[in-house]
This record gives sequence, structure tokens and C-alpha cells, in this order.
Amino acid sequence: MAARPVILTRPAFEDAFQALAAAPLTLARLDLDHFKEVNDILGHTEGDRVLRSVERLLSGSLPTGSVIGRIGGDEYSAILPETAAETALILFDEVIRHFHIHRDPHWPRTLGLSVGLAARPAHASTYPDLSRAADEALLRAKREGRGRACIYVESKMVLKSNYYPKSQLDRLTKLSAALGQTEASLLREALDRLIEQHREAL
Repeated sequence: MAARPVILTRPAFEDAFQALAAAPLTLARLDLDHFKEVNDILGHTEGDRVLRSVERLLSGSLPTGSVIGRIGGDEYSAILPETAAETALILFDEVIRHFHIHRDPHWPRTLGLSVGLAARPAHASTYPDLSRAADEALLRAKREGRGRACIYVESKMVLKSNYYPKSQLDRLTKLSAALGQTEASLLREALDRLIEQHREAL
């Protein structure tokens, strides 16, 4: 019987990704919906019990060769080598359903799992880009009602002049030229920082 994958730290998880070189894979980003309620209502000891439950579920449910990491707080990532995003979606739908059915009845009813999926090479190649795509898919899963898995879908940026005054756009253009980055990548970085700053609210 194959050994269950261990839960890696964030640096070890990122190293494991790099070790896979250019192999096709799906990266999953998971976090618990309304996890803060568990800590606030039931205490951090119960919150730790929820996390251990999720870790057992992931290590017992994902295919042999999968890599699992705790990225921080109640957020986890998983690498599924040689797995298409559509296959991973079916798998994580089952994981989410199992968590919902078998969770402790004392836990808040709002507690659930949301998952975002992004595949290499379909969506991105590097860890930062693939991670960003999986994060975007995770946010869509939350926007669409939580307790579900979503695959990354590339969305075209809406004409930015609809939202920003010309003076800001001019400064953005100058910054883009000075840093050698596209305007879209600079806006994504700013959005990433904003989301990270307010992650507790998600």
C-alpha cells in the first residue's frame, strides 16, 4: 500500500513544484470557507482539529504521486502530476462532498471547502503564474457560492479607462516603461497585494 503524502511547508512545497521541471500537472489551491467562525466560536484547539481533518482527507484522497502543502493559515495547495484540470475537478468535487458529509456536527454549518484549479501548460508554466491562476479560480469559487471547485478561466481585462482617471493611467504607463513590466501585470500585482491584505475577509 502506497504511503500517504505528508503535508509539506510552503518552501518545501514550492521546491517540490520546481523539481517537476516542465511536467504537465494541475495545481490546486484550497481554503476553508468561514474558518474564522470556528476559531471565534469554538476556539483555536477546535480550529486545529478542523485543519487536521482536512489534511487527513487530502492525504487519503489524492492520487499516488500528489504533493500537498500548507501554504498558510487555513490555505493548502496540491500538485497533481500528469493530471488534467477537468480530471482534478471531478476529484476535488468528491473531496468537497466528503468533507461536507463527514464534518463534525458541532462545526458551523457555513464551514466548507473551496478549491481553485489551474493546469500546466494550459493556463501557465511558472509557479508564480500558475499559483496566481489557481488563486483567481479559488476566488471565483467563493464568488459563485463557496463549497465548490472551479477551473481557471482567462478573462480579458475590461478597458481600464472605464475605471481610472487619465492622470493615473499616464503614471501607470510611465511606471510600466520604467520597470519593464506590462500594465496588466502591475495591476495584477496590486490586486494580489490587496487580496492578501484582506484575506481574512474572504
